[in-house]
Amino acid sequence: MASEHYRVALVTGAGNGIGRAVAEKLAKDGESVVVNDLRGEAAEEVVARIEEAGGQAAAAPGDVSDPEAVQRILAATRGAFGPPEIMVNNAGFLQQKPFVDLTVEDFDRMIAVHLRGTFLCTHAVLPEMLSAGRGIIVNVASQLGQIGGVELCHYSAAKAGIIGLTKSLAREVSTQGVRVNAVAPGPINTELVLGLSDEWRTNKAAELPLGRFGDPHEVADTVAFLVSGGAALYVGQTLGPNSGDVML
Repeated sequence: MASEHYRVALVTGAGNGIGRAVAEKLAKDGESVVVNDLRGEAAEEVVARIEEAGGQAAAAPGDVSDPEAVQRILAATRGAFGPPEIMVNNAGFLQQKPFVDLTVEDFDRMIAVHLRGTFLCTHAVLPEMLSAGRGIIVNVASQLGQIGGVELCHYSAAKAGIIGLTKSLAREVSTQGVRVNAVAPGPINTELVLGLSDEWRTNKAAELPLGRFGDPHEVADTVAFLVSGGAALYVGQTLGPNSGDVML
């Protein structure tokens, strides 16, 4: 088991996109990374990529919205490397739909994966972090949780909830050695965003001061900063690698 502080990192939704970039970046930086994804094959593929690059990784597939699955994910993490000292809540999905067409099932599933999943995973890892007197939690939100998005009401609501959870938990546990922050990416070139309509992506790119969408590795760099010693004063913050879409 690694003895360095903040060595064991659990990254949810790490089978592709931002999550995969985060897992690979943390592994490159020397962390022992547990790769979670709903799809076991995707998690295993990322583990293989990390190991081929000389890093340490293990897969822990499962649905973060399911309390029993979360306990299995944590058990797999402990079995592979020990209790996580870094928790990156990234699991999520994107659905573009006019508000009047949203079903209760659409809304509930969006909240379940994003907000409930963040709650469940954090709730599972926090007791050991508090007992050890150290830990880092990074929640992946979205700039749409700050400004909203057309035909993305349920997604924006879920991400806004994550930002609120981040601030509140940070106030509650920061004096006990656990730092909690969020990252709110703008449009990023992932499978999720590329699945939105061409019209949405064209219009969105035209709004951005930088004039382009970001790439997953650029968000991973922000997460890597937040888990580093250089971010010791960052508590309850929401950092925005968002091409200038939100300026705070």
